This record gives sequence, C-alpha cells and structure tokens, in this order.
Amino acid sequence: MTLYKKHKKTLMREWKFNGDDFLSYPYYGGNDLGVTYSKTHTTIRIWAPTANIVELRIYKQSQGGSAIRIDQFEQGENGTWIINLHGDLNGYFYTIRVNDNIGWLNETPGIDAKAVGINGHRGLIFDPEPTNPEGWDDDKRVHCDHATDAIIYELHVRDFSISPSSGITNKGKYLAFTESGTLSPDGLKTGVDHLKELGITHVHLLPVYDFFTVDEQAPHETYNWGYDPQNFNAPEGSYSTNPNTATRILELKMLVQALHKAGIGVIFDVVYNHTYHTRRSYFNQTVPGYYYRQKSNGTFSNASGCGNEMATERGMVHKFILDSLYYWATEFHADGFRFDLMGIYDLETMNQIRARMDSISPSILLYGEGWTADKSPLAETWRAVKTNVSRLYRVAVFNDDFRDGLKGNGFDPKSKGFVSGKTIQEENIKFGIAGACFHPQIVYGYVEHSKSPWATEPWQCVNYASCHDNYTLYDKLVLSSPEASEEEISRMILLAGALVLTSQGIPFLHAGTEMAYSKQGDHNSYKSADEINQIDWKRKKTYNQIFQYYQALINLRKTHPAFRMISADQIRKHLIFSSDYQPGVASYMLVNHANEDKWRTILLVFNGTRQPITFKLPDRIAWRVVARDTTINLESTKYISETEIEVSGISMLMLVED
Repeated sequence: MTLYKKHKKTLMREWKFNGDDFLSYPYYGGNDLGVTYSKTHTTIRIWAPTANIVELRIYKQSQGGSAIRIDQFEQGENGTWIINLHGDLNGYFYTIRVNDNIGWLNETPGIDAKAVGINGHRGLIFDPEPTNPEGWDDDKRVHCDHATDAIIYELHVRDFSISPSSGITNKGKYLAFTESGTLSPDGLKTGVDHLKELGITHVHLLPVYDFFTVDEQAPHETYNWGYDPQNFNAPEGSYSTNPNTATRILELKMLVQALHKAGIGVIFDVVYNHTYHTRRSYFNQTVPGYYYRQKSNGTFSNASGCGNEMATERGMVHKFILDSLYYWATEFHADGFRFDLMGIYDLETMNQIRARMDSISPSILLYGEGWTADKSPLAETWRAVKTNVSRLYRVAVFNDDFRDGLKGNGFDPKSKGFVSGKTIQEENIKFGIAGACFHPQIVYGYVEHSKSPWATEPWQCVNYASCHDNYTLYDKLVLSSPEASEEEISRMILLAGALVLTSQGIPFLHAGTEMAYSKQGDHNSYKSADEINQIDWKRKKTYNQIFQYYQALINLRKTHPAFRMISADQIRKHLIFSSDYQPGVASYMLVNHANEDKWRTILLVFNGTRQPITFKLPDRIAWRVVARDTTINLESTKYISETEIEVSGISMLMLVED
C-alpha cells in the first residue's frame, strides 16, 4: 500500500510499501503482453492491477510534438488492460499513462516494449518481418555438447571497433561485426576475423538492451557499459545506424548472424536485478512498488548498489524475466545469457529460466555473478549466490576465488597473486584447476574466500583472470609489480591464460587480454572515454607473442578433452595433484586418458616465481615436451629421458605421454 502526504494542495507519493499487500495482486499468465501488430490492427495489453484509468497516446515522432490521438484502454482479466486499434500503425510511436486513483503517473512505452524511438522514451509500433536479415530463417545457434566445451570472450560492442586502429568502417556499431577482411595498421587481422583466428567459441556482449545514459542522437559524446537498464526488450540504439526506427533490431540480428556464420555463439549480458531509475522507472510508473523489494520500513532495498533491486520472487516479476529471456532467445537466436549480480535472483526463478531455455535449446549457456553489491531483504538461503550453486540446475557462477588467487585482490592495486609471485596461493590455484569441485588433495582452509567447494560439477564454475570490472589483467599486474620488466609482465599474462585455459570448468577471457589490453590504469571505466576503453589493435603486433600463446592454448583446449571434463567424478578420478610442495608452484597430472583424451598422461607444472625451479619427474615414462617457456607445440617431437627438469620462472611446463 502506498502512503501519501499533502504538499501545497497536491498529493505527493511517499514511495513506501507494505510488501505483503502485493500478494493480493492478480497473476496474468497470457503471452500477449505488450504490442501485437498486424497490417489491419494493433493490440496492446499491459498488466496494471492498481490502475483505474489507462491512456494510450499516439505520436508521429519519437520526441516532441503533441499526440495525434488519445484513447483509453479497457479493463481486461487478471489485472490487465487492453486496447485494439484499427488500421496500419507501422512506424507510429506511442506512450502509455496510468492513473492509479491517486493521480496520473508518467508517460512510458510500457515495460514490455520491443522497439522504441530515440532514447527510449516512446514505444514504436513496427512490422517485425522487415527486421529479419536475409537468410535469418537459416541462422543456427552454435551447439555445445557440454558447457565446458565453451570458451567465452567478453566484449563491449563499442570497444570492439571504435579505435582508429581497428580498420573497421562501422565503428562502435552492431554492423562492425558484419565486416570481414579488416586489418590493423600493421596488417594484422581485426574484428570478427581476429576472433576466428583466436579460436574462441562464444562472444559475451556487454548489455545490448536499451540503456539510459548514452544519448542516442550523439553517442560519441558519452560512454557507458550499459548496466543502467531502461527498456529490457528493445535493443540499444546508440549501436545502430538509425536508432529512430526498428533498424536497431535488424542490425543486432545481423551481428548475431555474422558471428554464427563465423562459428561463434552470442551470449547476452542481462541485468534484470535493477533499473537505472527507481521512482521514475517504467515499472514504478506502471505498478508502483510491485517490481522492487522493500526494506522493513517500506523503502526500496538496494542489493544492487544502484538504488533498487528487483523482486524476482513475485509472480509477475518472475514472469517478466522469463518472458523477456524467451523473447531474446527466440527472436535474436541467443546462445546464452550472463546474469549481472545473480545473487539477487531467487533460486526458483533461475531454475525455471533453465527449464524455459531448455525448451528452446539445451545448449544455451547460463551463468552469472554469484553475489550481490549490498544486503537484500530476501534471505540468502533462497538466492542464487555462489554458496547455493549446488541448488541450481545447469547454471554456472564466476570463480572469484581463482581470479584473486591468480592476480591478487581486484580492488587493491598493490596486491599480488600467484602469477605475480605471491606464494601461499597454491590452494586457490588448485581450487580453480579442479573447477571449484571437491577434490581430496585440496586444503580448503587455505582457499582465500571459500573454505569449502561450492560447485558440485565443473560446468557450474566459470574460471577467469579478469573481466570488464576492475583493472584489466595487464594494468593490475603493472600496478602490483612496478619492479617487473615488460617481459616479466608479459610472462605473467601468459601464465594466467595458461591456468584459465587448462583448468576444469568454463574458461572466460576479457576481450583484448590476448594483446595485453590496457585501460591506462582506470579501475572503473564504466563511463570513461573511448580513449580509455577501446581495444587498441596496434597492441596485437606489440604483444603478438601473447596473442599466439593464447591462440595455441585455445587450440590445445579444443583439441584435448582432458581439459574440459564433464563431471566432478571424472576430475577426482583423473586429476592428481603433486605431493612435492614448492612455494609458488602448482602441478598436477591428468592420467589414464582423462575424458577419453588420446594422450594417456599429461603433466603440468606452473611456476609462479621469478626463479627457475627443478621439478622431479615420475619414473618410467617417456615424456614429450608440448609446452615450455613461451612456446606451445602440440606436434612437438622433443622427448626427455631425465628424472628431473628445470621449469623457468613465470611459466607453464607441459609434458605428455602419448
């Protein structure tokens, strides 16, 4: 129930609510919310159970001007309101305004809008057929037999192409992904050709739904990652060549189609945990209070750290999220979804998302951040936090234990990790190597964040060294190791990549890491300039050794199933950690054709110290050297017969028994 006070003879909303009142709101289970278009008529249905009048306004343009037509909705079943309009309204804009007995709320496109005009303030009525590119019916998702087969590459649409060094024409746009043959000033591949050359299986796109803080009329004047949601079902217009029309839908589909033709899946980053505005959000301007959790005093709770959090456990919030994901998965042929601050979501919603996606394709990947940014009034036992991952069905979470063990705490620029020479990180590293699953040889008391395994199977664990948040891997290593030479920093990046890409679980790479991506030390670049965030393609030549090493690691992982086992039982059966402890060193063997690998035995030694070490080898095995120092060669013919071997500082050694 909303409380109000009088202020200068006008009723002002206190925006305080009793959450128990929402239990009496009716549930609508239909699949026709939003705009349904045909050339002869258009139907719009919204859910607004507290309304007593709902008004529709039609406009010729997306901004300014007066409505050319004003109509009222009729009350429908289960809290819905519906209106039928005759004639072809393709290309017209609309807003919806709700009166809830207290007064008129703001005009909005409605929460279900699938197309909007400039800056998302008015909805667009559109014919969906022309938004399909040629050949769209034949577009196919990238199929993964197992989630652990995926190699994910996190990327911001604008960062990918905006640099003058990208050689791409449609800089900062969806269409940049449709260009081929693009080259850096040094003649090296850029764009999608670079992604194919690198070998990753999936691109994870930072948010591409309509977000608030970039002016779509002048997109180069501001920048944002996109974690400021406005219209969840409409593509962002600043990445389109014509944001005032349904072209933004067509061009995003062209991006997906181009990546699919390159054999690369597309994962959408989704942010159903909060909205940019709270009181002025389109949710609160439709059904005040319902879509958000409240504190005991009736004010909005804030587990997102952004001013609010969505009440995913409430029936129509739950339905909105499932319907939205179904739309993105079917209309845009999504290959997966990454959930921002997934620890805000309730477990039942996440598991029903998995079931809904399975009805489309079981290969759709689902993963997210298993934490929140602040406290939530919903008890942790019911939320999709990292410690509850065993209660999630085929949904993975990020392994921050491994991340911080590799490079140090992301919020402290001076802290070091395993690859930068800090010892007593070995159990953190073993934790990641085993995909956060239980392994009897891990001493969990020495794992920094988690004192017990939280994954029951490796496909519940996403291993990574860096992502869009905090410092890039290169910047973090430079800041934490100011005494290190550029060569040593490069070797640290190689070692971090080696650990991520040979460990069990799902590997995740931050775009540009393979060429020492730098944001000039900016640790929170969510609204920084392009000069900070852009991928500088000239670095591909400068750090080509890193690129080639990551390329070889990806090929190794794709070629050898031992590095992507599909169960924790397999890991415990085939992965044996070395009992010969050396500070700053992690080593293990994969034995007996792990996961039906053609190699019988694989020995890996990771030396995080700057000094060479001597490693004793098991007897009676003819070892072939596959990786040593900065080189990986799967076809190597070099064998060693010694009983011990020197492992260089900051490097991975890999020996195999064929």
